[in-house]
Amino acid sequence: MPNFASASSPSSMSRRLFLSTTGALSLGAALTACGGGDSGGSSAATKPVTQADIDKAMTTPTELTFWTWVPNIAKEVALFEKKYPAVKVKVVNAGQGTPEYTKLRIALKAGSGAPDLVQIEYQAIPTFTITDSLLDLRPYGASALKSTFVDWTWGQVSGPGGEIWAIPQDTGPMGMLYRKDIFDRHGIEVPGTWDEFATAARKLHKADPDVYLTNLAANQVAAWHGLLWQAGAKPYASSGKSDLTISVDDAVSRKLGAYWGGLAQEGVIGVEPDFTDSWYAALNKGKYATWITAAWGPVFLSGSAKPTSGKWRAAPLPQWDAAKPSSGNWGGSTTAVIRATKNPIAAAVFAQFLNSDPASAKMFATEQFFFPATKALLTDPAFVADAPSFYGGQKVNQVFADISSTVNSAFQWPPFLDQAATDWTETVGKSLAEHTDTVRALGSWQSRMTTYAKNQGFTVKGS
Repeated sequence: MPNFASASSPSSMSRRLFLSTTGALSLGAALTACGGGDSGGSSAATKPVTQADIDKAMTTPTELTFWTWVPNIAKEVALFEKKYPAVKVKVVNAGQGTPEYTKLRIALKAGSGAPDLVQIEYQAIPTFTITDSLLDLRPYGASALKSTFVDWTWGQVSGPGGEIWAIPQDTGPMGMLYRKDIFDRHGIEVPGTWDEFATAARKLHKADPDVYLTNLAANQVAAWHGLLWQAGAKPYASSGKSDLTISVDDAVSRKLGAYWGGLAQEGVIGVEPDFTDSWYAALNKGKYATWITAAWGPVFLSGSAKPTSGKWRAAPLPQWDAAKPSSGNWGGSTTAVIRATKNPIAAAVFAQFLNSDPASAKMFATEQFFFPATKALLTDPAFVADAPSFYGGQKVNQVFADISSTVNSAFQWPPFLDQAATDWTETVGKSLAEHTDTVRALGSWQSRMTTYAKNQGFTVKGS
């Protein structure tokens, strides 16, 4: 299941995806294209990483420990070990998302037991950079890979000083899956704007009180952040390590709160928790005519709502401004190197190879069904032409590939993600579930996070 924003789909899901091998920059060339980096794991560029350094590191018997929850990733790892037989990678599943992060914090605090590399979601990166736990990959050649990845993903892994904290692996640009049969039955056009969406929600529920246009899960802080992202909100911004701006109760946030809170209070959308037995049953029986989801959603839905095959289609999210298409992201993760690693060159090479090597990147799309982060795969004719029968032969990959190009690159995350999620659930999420004032709940969310941040030593500005 998706975590706070995980794009990982169950490995048992199967959908035919055809991809072709694409070109990528030689890692050796990438590593020698920039200078700096020492062999002790410091993020400061103290001496250049030369080709001789690389050759030595990659031919010296070494074992790297890699914490990841990706199923069957041994296949991708094998590609790396074939190219660099002296370096072995020990894969450890330390939990998905939050459980892994908790174990990592404990190991970092203890000064022992931390891996060399770690799977980390985009939104969790600031939580670990604030504690100087991740290695800046610039001295190890990561800058040369910038053009390989979708622009907004590079913004997610980069720091305010140009640091590169991780290498993108997969993504979750947000779109909308909808039941074409239900839309046709009730004469509903695919909404292009959120105003049209609200009108359709009222029309559908009036015509059939047992059906809702959508469900906005009251436990899904990740989806809310994706909607904030699409709306152009800037809920968090940091300057240095102690200055933080929190704006979850500004004008854009209030617009979102009034919109979704209003629909919830009207009773024309569902607000039940997602990824529960009742939610799965609802999707299968047609209780919800749309699912606002991400690029991992099509594969996930085709496995969890098989009786509805052929009835679904994909579309971009409705827009606040139809003249300026935009979307947010929900999901996706990266590979980061722990700053304390004793093998920074080998770890950096592995992180870059795993996610930029054409065969490895292709394998993530075909084996784990991750939605790509590389530009080459998102423009590969074989990938975007895939037309699954579950979606009536629609080229769903093309829909989400197009959406990916509209994701704003400026969105940032807070350095205390867990607290932000908890506070949202107990304020905004609660207001949706109980059909109370969501705009007022935004003020409570703002207040709670501000208090927490100040108690942690941040200088806080806010809406």
